[in-house]
Amino acid sequence: MITTVLIDLYQKELDKLKEEISAYTNDELLWKIPEGISNSGGNLCLHLTGNLQHFIGATLGDTGYIRNRDAEFKLKNIPRQKLLEEIDNTKNLLVDTLEQVSKKELEGIYPIVVFGEPMTTEYFLIFLLKHFSYHLGQINYHRRLLS
Repeated sequence: MITTVLIDLYQKELDKLKEEISAYTNDELLWKIPEGISNSGGNLCLHLTGNLQHFIGATLGDTGYIRNRDAEFKLKNIPRQKLLEEIDNTKNLLVDTLEQVSKKELEGIYPIVVFGEPMTTEYFLIFLLKHFSYHLGQINYHRRLLS
């Protein structure tokens, strides 16, 4: 079933995010925003974990997570260890949630209208993976730019 593939791909992306955050030479660089760059690596990490915890954990898994999207981009100077813990928490809830999603739920309409029109849960989970990869690439670029 596609759920097994999605779990594997999300786990790999979250592991890569953890590697990227760990590879910054110091915590201060995680939050630096050079000219011409919109977001820091730390804020993008918060955005990625918040996004998955909201759209997968809270919406599909009923975890109770309350998202504060503005804070994902405004918070600063959170210790690297806290970000790494947030990645681990996200990975665990993602696996727990996706293991419970049935084929019927995957083929059904995602519970929230996100882009102005309904889409299947399967489609949205694949979209979220693409979104994650895009921002992961931005974090990689940000880190290398500051190294």
